[in-house]
Amino acid sequence: MYMRLVQAKVKPDGLEMMKEYYDKNIVPALQRTAGCLYACLMQSARHPEEIISMTLWETQSHADAYEKSGPFRQLMDGAKPYLADSSEWRIQLTKEMTLEYAPVPEEPTVSSYAVSAASTANTQAPGNQAPDTYLRIVSVKLKPGKLDEFKQLYESEIIPALQATKGCRHAYLTTPNNQGNEAISLTIWDRRSDAEAYERSGLFTQLLEKTKHLYSELFQWKMHLDNLHRGQAATSEDVQVHGYTVVTGRSFQ
Repeated sequence: MYMRLVQAKVKPDGLEMMKEYYDKNIVPALQRTAGCLYACLMQSARHPEEIISMTLWETQSHADAYEKSGPFRQLMDGAKPYLADSSEWRIQLTKEMTLEYAPVPEEPTVSSYAVSAASTANTQAPGNQAPDTYLRIVSVKLKPGKLDEFKQLYESEIIPALQATKGCRHAYLTTPNNQGNEAISLTIWDRRSDAEAYERSGLFTQLLEKTKHLYSELFQWKMHLDNLHRGQAATSEDVQVHGYTVVTGRSFQ
């Protein structure tokens, strides 16, 4: 399985229009695209203007073929009216030879990931999501050459713990292309409150402890200091935790 994330920012009050465009244009196009298993639009819990389109694919070749296709660029162009402008401005001369200042549209960022491990739905994408569905992304940086060991611990320790946790529906371990020292755990929850209860329970910190010897030295040093002050290890620059509410989503299986 293969995952693609397209990150962007919407204009103020533009989420509903983006959702409508996603449902009416992007989802039907992806449903017709060979190899696409699932698509959903997510909104950041901390930064409401930030959105992500997540798609799951049978293989990397299917995802690459879609990205190189005309429909992908057409869909991105169609979404531009709903996307926020960046802080960059372009100065240009008009036909009347006067200076004109125009904001430069902020281009979406496309990231691709190989799914290295998954929970019981190992060969299946998530089904259609309920309105309260919540997605949690945890990114960690590893020592060189430690990805395989981290994958083994994820399968033997983290996945069983998550499967036994209330509200956790799916868990995926992914690795970004051309970034061998980073791993991303993506979990899908029934609702945001379930994910937050999991963090408050202390289980998240316990699971970090089981794998901390694989993280970068900088992270271990910061974790040690955090433990002395009873802080949260997730505040380290080497472990980033992001939460997203699923705005809309559909499975094509």
